[in-house]
Amino acid sequence: MSSTIQKPALVGNGKVRVLVVDDEAVVADSLRDLLNVWGYETALESDGIAALNRIEGFSPVVVISDVRMPRLDGFGLLREIRARHPEIAVIMLTGQGSVEMAVRALQDEGAYHYFEKPIEDFQKLRVVLERAVEYAQARRENEALRRQLRDKGAFGELIGNSPAMREIFTLIEQVAPSSASVLITGESGTGKELVARTIHTLSPRVKAPFVAINCSAIPETLMESELFGHEKGAFTGAAARRLGCFELADSGTLLLDEIAEMPTMLQAKLLRVLEERRVRRLGSTRETPIDVRVLAATNKHPEEVVARGEFREDLLYRLNVITIDLPPLRERKEDIPLLANNLLATLAERHNRPARVFSPAALDVLYANDWVGNVRELRNVIERACIICAGEQIERHHLAPYPIEQRARHRHADMISFPVGTPVDEVERQLILRTLQKYDNNKTQAAHVLQISLKTLHNKLDSYRKRGLLSPDESIVKTWRD
Repeated sequence: MSSTIQKPALVGNGKVRVLVVDDEAVVADSLRDLLNVWGYETALESDGIAALNRIEGFSPVVVISDVRMPRLDGFGLLREIRARHPEIAVIMLTGQGSVEMAVRALQDEGAYHYFEKPIEDFQKLRVVLERAVEYAQARRENEALRRQLRDKGAFGELIGNSPAMREIFTLIEQVAPSSASVLITGESGTGKELVARTIHTLSPRVKAPFVAINCSAIPETLMESELFGHEKGAFTGAAARRLGCFELADSGTLLLDEIAEMPTMLQAKLLRVLEERRVRRLGSTRETPIDVRVLAATNKHPEEVVARGEFREDLLYRLNVITIDLPPLRERKEDIPLLANNLLATLAERHNRPARVFSPAALDVLYANDWVGNVRELRNVIERACIICAGEQIERHHLAPYPIEQRARHRHADMISFPVGTPVDEVERQLILRTLQKYDNNKTQAAHVLQISLKTLHNKLDSYRKRGLLSPDESIVKTWRD
C-alpha cells in the first residue's frame, strides 16, 4: 500500500464569502467595504428572512448578523442557520450589548463570537473573522467526511474507505451468511472483535447470542470450565452447575479471542467439539449437542505458532476455513479522517462534550503519528482530547502531550528503574506486570521472556490478586444478546 497520504483540502479556490445582515444601511455598507479590502466576497441583507433566502444561493462561510432586525431577528436567524447549515459560523452584532445577551449568543444559541456596535477594534474583528473561517471550513470538512462515512465509509461498527478495508468489507459480506469458521488476524487494536461482531450481525444468527472469550486472560486451570461448563461438585468450589461458552452461545456465535494462547491440552478437546458438535461439561457423563458458529482471532502469525509447536496444525485447519487479515492503522492512514470524526461524534455524545471537529493542525498530528496501538490507541487519544476540549474544535494542544511526544516516549518504553532499597518482591511484581503490558497480556510470551514457567506466572498473578495488588479481570467473558 502506498505511503503517500492525500489529505482533504480545507479551503477551496477563490474568495471566502461572508454574508452581512443588518437593517442599518450605514453599518452594513461600512462592513462590506472593510471586508472587501480584506479580500472577502461580501453580500448584504437587511433582515433574517432575506438572509435565509440569500444563503441558499450565496453559500457563505461566515454570517455577520445584527441581533435586532425586522421580520426575523438575529437570534431567530442564528437558530435557523444552526438547524439548516451547521457548518456556517455566525458572528453576532448588537447596539445594546449586555453580559446576558453575550452569554445567550455564545453559549445558548451557538454563535461563534459576539461584538458590540459600533465596532471599535477592527484588528480584533479581522482576527476573529479569520478564525471563524478556519472553524467553518473545518466544520464543512467534517460534514463532508460524515456524508462520506454514511455513503461508503462505514460497515457496521467498522470504519474505513481505504482499498484494504473495502476488500475486508466485501469479504465479510460474503462469509457472514454462512456458518463457516473464520480466523481473524491482525495486530492488537486493529478491530478483530468488531469484525467478529459484524459477521454475527450480518448472519442468520443475529437474534441469538454473541459470546466472546479471551483465551489469554483466563488461568489454564479455569479455561476448560469456561469453555465447556461444569456440573455441581465437579471440582472444589463448583457449588452449582455452570454452562460454558459453547452452551451460552448455542444457536449463535462464539469468538475465541487470542486463540493462540490456548493450552495444548485444551486444543485437542476443542478440536473434538468442533468436529462432533457436542460438548461435555466437567463432571458430566452426558454430551450436549450444540449449534455454534466459531470465530477465532489472534495477533500472532498462525503458521509461526504452529511451526514452534505451540498450536495444533489440525485445529488451525479446522478454524481457518476463511482468513480475514486486518491491516495496521499505519498502513491505511487515509482512513484516519473517517475514523477520527466518527470516534469524536460517538465520544462527544457519550461524555456530553461540545467537541465536534478537528482543526487542520490537529488533523496533521493524527496523520503524523504511527499509531503503534492502532485504532484502540487513536480512540484513547481522541477521548482524552474530547474530554478536555471546552469548545467545538479540537486543537493541536488538546492532543498533547501523547501523540506529539509519542516517539520519544516509545524509546523508553522498554526501560524500568527502581530506587535503591526497593523490596525484591516489589521489583519482581513490577517487572512481571510491565512485561505483560509490553506483550499485550500474552502470558505465554511473557513467561518465555521472563524465563519462568507459565504455571509460575499464573501463581504469581493469583498471589498479587489475593493480596490486593492486582485487580481481578472482570471482562474475561462478554455476552451480547439482542
